[in-house]
Amino acid sequence: MASRWKWWVGKPAVFLACLTPVTLLFYWAFTDQLSANPISDVTNETGVWTLRMVMMTLAITPIRRIAGWQSVIRFRRMIGLFAFFYGALHFLTYIWLDQGLHFDDILKDIPKRPFITIGFAAFVLMLPLALTSTRKWIARLGGKRWQMLHRLIYVTGTFGVIHYYWGVKLDTTRPVRYGILFAILMGIRALYRAQSARRKTRVYEQPVATGTEY
Repeated sequence: MASRWKWWVGKPAVFLACLTPVTLLFYWAFTDQLSANPISDVTNETGVWTLRMVMMTLAITPIRRIAGWQSVIRFRRMIGLFAFFYGALHFLTYIWLDQGLHFDDILKDIPKRPFITIGFAAFVLMLPLALTSTRKWIARLGGKRWQMLHRLIYVTGTFGVIHYYWGVKLDTTRPVRYGILFAILMGIRALYRAQSARRKTRVYEQPVATGTEY
């Protein structure tokens, strides 16, 4: 009962924490606390928080394995959906506030500027992840196919880091830091997969090594 109570308290807390950045952004906008270029501020903030949410989603599995916090897996879907939410806000800021919904200009702009092209690709890859995040879709696709599909988040993370790096004109310190964090998260996954593969190999080879009959 205590663990269930902590879980129900935890989910609203995580939800509110994920909602805080956009709440603050609206507050700053309505109280004139943004810079002389508010569209740039909104674009940058929503883009950075999209990348942060992707990183937090990717960090769930390493945290669960290293720290042993099994219950943290319950928050992965919520954080992943917030990554899509902030990605959608980032995209809407570009097509609406920046481009004024002039789709002819948008279609011409996307292939001309590589950082927009790869950012658009990252957002498109997030669409199937958000749409298939429910248990019904897991049942429809089957566990293995669902897991294969949701590995698109690795590509999304890669594209997101590159989009951020290419979009920054002067100081690239922050994009590089996110790139290092992403590489660490991917490295941890690769390490655990290699260890899992070695364990499976040892189990498979053990009967031959000991001379045990099948």
